[in-house]
Amino acid sequence: MTVEALRGGRPEVLADLLSTYGHDLQAVAYTVLRDRSAAEDVVADTLLAALDHGRQLRADAALRPWLLRIATNKALRYRSRRVRILELDVASDLAEQRRGPDHAELVALWHAVSALAPRMRAAVVLRYYLDLPVDEVAAVLDVSPNTIKTQLKAALAHLRTALAEPSTISAEVGHA
Repeated sequence: MTVEALRGGRPEVLADLLSTYGHDLQAVAYTVLRDRSAAEDVVADTLLAALDHGRQLRADAALRPWLLRIATNKALRYRSRRVRILELDVASDLAEQRRGPDHAELVALWHAVSALAPRMRAAVVLRYYLDLPVDEVAAVLDVSPNTIKTQLKAALAHLRTALAEPSTISAEVGHA
């Protein structure tokens, strides 16, 4: 029903899209931009773009990857237009919201992921945070699956190296 409403350009579909896909769209946008308000803007722009271009959507199963592609591209464009990035210390907030690894490990991981190039960071989030298959990540980022595999391999190598080195970040968090 959602896809039909989207194809029909009915504005009431926006609430359904937001409730179903909003979290994933926000996660991708935030990870690329590292700015919550900018990520919220990207989500809103993504939903409006989906409403404007919903007639292009052919297969119902393509809705989620299509929305993620729009959000990722909008976030990457937004980031490239920004002159200056003001990085806020939100890693502690994110670490406290999760259960599992300790706070220092999550902060170190967040900083390591944040150091990746934006497209590589987007690939990592789409693959490992949103659990998309490589083919869908490739479709979202509009590159070949082999490019995604190469980016993920390089990103994981970078993360392993960054997390293996003693970090002043984890020392600071440990003493806080």
